[in-house]
Amino acid sequence: MRTISYTVLCTLMLLCFAGCGKQPAEQGSVPAGNKYAEGFQITQTDTGVVVEVFQPYQRLCVREPLRRLGTMSTVQVGFLYALDAMDCLVAVCNPELIYTPVKGDEIDLGDSMKPSAERTLQAGLDALLAVNYGQYDNLEATRLEKLGVFTIYINEWQEHSPLARAEWIRVLGALTGKLHEADSIFNEVEKKYLSLSGEAGLSAKRSVSKAVSIMSGNNFRGTWYVPSGKNYLAYLFKDAGADYPFYNDERETSIPLTVEETIHYFHDADVWVGAGGNSLSELAQMDEKHTWFKAYKDGRVYNWRKQRLPSGANNFWERGVVHPEEMLEDVIHILNNAPDSTLHFAERLY
Repeated sequence: MRTISYTVLCTLMLLCFAGCGKQPAEQGSVPAGNKYAEGFQITQTDTGVVVEVFQPYQRLCVREPLRRLGTMSTVQVGFLYALDAMDCLVAVCNPELIYTPVKGDEIDLGDSMKPSAERTLQAGLDALLAVNYGQYDNLEATRLEKLGVFTIYINEWQEHSPLARAEWIRVLGALTGKLHEADSIFNEVEKKYLSLSGEAGLSAKRSVSKAVSIMSGNNFRGTWYVPSGKNYLAYLFKDAGADYPFYNDERETSIPLTVEETIHYFHDADVWVGAGGNSLSELAQMDEKHTWFKAYKDGRVYNWRKQRLPSGANNFWERGVVHPEEMLEDVIHILNNAPDSTLHFAERLY
């Protein structure tokens, strides 16, 4: 028996909300009850917990905890693990990409870009936690919905700041009957994050030298993609006290730079965070231009692969989203050239 109802006043309203994006909250505003996240709203009523997801719009009334969930994203697994709600996880996409320990008897739904309809139906899910990365994902979710699979969009990736992304644990908490636990986890994460960012800011102000400059991204077929000022990585850099040239860039997507532009902005950057290789030599083999930068020559290059399995599973995309305070601590340690042993998710390249 389904323990959640999907209620909309009328079909016309559903279509309107789906097309208008973040409704009913205004663009750029944080819904009541949230501290940072703009993509959802949670309201407690006499009959249950109402969860509203804004893009695409869904209104979900949770009267009893969901007991059988499927996931399309490893981030969702990270949220469930943090909530101690892994018993609810009965089906997953791309199990080889999951870093978090699982029971091992979960149904393999296949590739997240096109989950197996047959296996998804056989799983008998209360809900499939979907992701709205683009039109293709909407088509896949619609295909499954037409077959009777109930889907809920978990779009933490659309949030700009690390704390806003982490706050989506409240949605998973509401669905699994652990909203109180979710609030406790997030409040502790927020407390640690703000403490770290405050200390980093004070340290930067006390320093007589200029802030440590940082670069990010990699050269891909002649274009270097770097985080805009609205990207969660830029928030991490800023909160860590780093000097980064695109804090004021308001683009929603990554910034494409030519090689010449990249050299202009980052040739003398002190550190490089988020490189794509596993070693300096591999980075050089990928593209000789990677060796032109000061950070490479000084050996201050880092990827986000310290907690990565041979299968490709990476805890950066699971625990890292839930615990941005650990990601921030990594950036602070990198800027201060701290020992590698102090890092959670980042790994220095040699």
